[in-house]
Amino acid sequence: MASGVDGQRFAIGGRVVDADDPQLQDLLAQAYEAPGRPRCLCVAGGVEMYVAFHRHFQIKRMPETGDRHHPACPSYEPGPAMSGLGELVGEAVVQLDPARVELHVDFPWARVPGRPGVGREPAEPSEVGRTRRRMSLRALMHFLFERAGFNRWSPAMAGKRNQAVLHKYLMQAAEAIQVKGESLSNRLYVPEAFSETAKAEQADRRRARLSVLQPHDGRQPLAVVLGEFKGWESTPAGARIWIRHMPDAPLLADARTWARVQRGFAPLFEALDSDGGRGLRLMLVALIRARREHTYEIDLASLMLTSEEWIPLEGVHEAPLVRALVAQGRRFVKPMRYDARSVAGFANAILLDVGAEPVDLHVVSGFMGEAEQGAKRRAFENARPRSWLWLPGEAMPVLPGPSTRLTAGAAACRPHAGPTTVRPNPAGRDPG
Repeated sequence: MASGVDGQRFAIGGRVVDADDPQLQDLLAQAYEAPGRPRCLCVAGGVEMYVAFHRHFQIKRMPETGDRHHPACPSYEPGPAMSGLGELVGEAVVQLDPARVELHVDFPWARVPGRPGVGREPAEPSEVGRTRRRMSLRALMHFLFERAGFNRWSPAMAGKRNQAVLHKYLMQAAEAIQVKGESLSNRLYVPEAFSETAKAEQADRRRARLSVLQPHDGRQPLAVVLGEFKGWESTPAGARIWIRHMPDAPLLADARTWARVQRGFAPLFEALDSDGGRGLRLMLVALIRARREHTYEIDLASLMLTSEEWIPLEGVHEAPLVRALVAQGRRFVKPMRYDARSVAGFANAILLDVGAEPVDLHVVSGFMGEAEQGAKRRAFENARPRSWLWLPGEAMPVLPGPSTRLTAGAAACRPHAGPTTVRPNPAGRDPG
């Protein structure tokens, strides 16, 4: 009998146990050495899982099996085609093994002064082939947020997300990601929750992590900083950019670089000043290098809008829907754009607490072009009857009602690349 939505249960070594069973660790230790695999019993027949060890034994979802789980199961994940991830899987996103993934990105890990970042193509190339897709810096940020579970929400997460949680789960997600032959965690800095009493120790840890930027062999290494944009100010050479929880270490940008960022992401900067901008956050991801000792300069940057709970948003038009879902205690996932040219064909959110099939939620913005509005309506029609549509100028329609509520234990389980534990996971990560 499948466990449905009342809590996650597993078949391990001939036994059926709940996710919060006190003997789970012992059973996982035995399964770790055994040839068979555990199964999640959220659906009839179960779904195969695997056991890993990272500080303690963890049960995780097998790659490409997320949509086989019951939508209310903590291990459920929509298929890649439901978001911009579908365009990248297999080329820019390569699964090395059940626990590790390799990303092929379109930016380098080092610069050589005086040499252009991209060389010219030879006049007569020796061979011609299909251009392979690479992941942008924005897509890397989206991938991290999805792997860390911040595009998911359940009622158990209310009031539990903060900068410490953001730091912990983004850095943890980076440990299982390889970029250009090394762990992304070696090149990623996410600010800790700032503490006035511990600021000296925090600064030491930041400098140690960003010591990777020390020039060597005529090369300037690069690293990634990911944090919440706080503001900026002009300097004689360009701009000084402030990241929340980094009050003692601004990022610098030359005038041309910062002007391009402002032009390219003008709608997101303006979103913070909009009538619906209450509680919105603006996340900045920056590829940085050392201008001088412990002086960090932006080489490339991207931004992403999120809700107050760090749930990614494509624009202000999605904020009322996400606020309503959170306020009503719903369980949902937010599809991410990655590098897709348009998001009109993707749901703005997917409800997971409505039975055996999820429901796609679509929002049409009056500021979309005619082509995008048409694509959004077609996406709604193609998903009927498991779809919902909110048109411009109308009051928000009543949302489909939840069929069953998750227990706290089920909602607390961790996701993609994360273990099942009995501790609540504010980021929303499920076994993965």
